[in-house]
Formats: sequence, C-alpha cells, structure tokens
Amino acid sequence: MFSKSTEYALRALIYLAQNSSEDHKIGIVELSVAIDSPKSFTAKILQKLTHGNKLISSVTGPSGGFYLTDQAKKKSLLKVLTLLDTEHMISGCILGLSECSEINPCPMHADYAKIKVQLLGMLGQKSLEALAREMNDPKVVINNNNR
Repeated sequence: MFSKSTEYALRALIYLAQNSSEDHKIGIVELSVAIDSPKSFTAKILQKLTHGNKLISSVTGPSGGFYLTDQAKKKSLLKVLTLLDTEHMISGCILGLSECSEINPCPMHADYAKIKVQLLGMLGQKSLEALAREMNDPKVVINNNNR
C-alpha cells in the first residue's frame, strides 16, 4: 500500500519509539540493521524526518544518534503519514486519479469509500507509542529477517 520509503520510515519510527529516549540514542547502523533497510536509504529517510525537528530528534557526535521524544511517540500514524507527505495515498483516490469524486468516480471509488473512513480512523487513533508496545508480542515482526 505504501512506498518503500514510507514503509522504512514507519519501521524506523516504531523501532525508535521502542528503543530510544533522550538518554539512549540509536545510531544509523543499528537502526538500518534493525529495520532491514540500506544504510544510505535509512539516512535519507531520517534526514527528512529530523529536518526542522518534524518528528525525530538527533544529536551529532560520538554519543549522538536518533531518538523520539515522549511527545513524538504520541503522534498518530495519520500525522506521520502527513509529515511524510503520503497521507494522500489513503485519503485520495485509490487509483491515484485527480478527478475521482462522487460525481466522477473511478471504478474502485464506491468500494474504497466504504473502507476509507475506517482506515483513516484507525490511522488517526493508532500512535507510534501504541505500535511500539504491540511490537512486544513475539508473533509480531519489524524486520522480515526475524521470521
């Protein structure tokens, strides 16, 4: 449903929500290994989310790294998708058509309209903190190599 970039960003945020704090920062190597993402790709994603302190906080230097504040951990997935500029993937036309509407629907419009409200509601209710808690379930994975 999401682009690779968005998938990696969500995985990185969940990992940071689980494992980081102002006192415990996560380095790029650890993070990229944990989420099974190329280091350079992970760095690019983190740069986007740290620029202007949008969501991820970072500290440079030998004891530096990335972390999420308690406030950032409370952000909903919908807010995260908005910051990633990918929320339109869910709220817009499922086929990506700009003219799709009730008056001029795409072939999937009626079916998607039925679940879109539920999907947006779920994403608006689920926080990074809640996802991080749910990741403690041993049946849940964040890295496909852990299966």
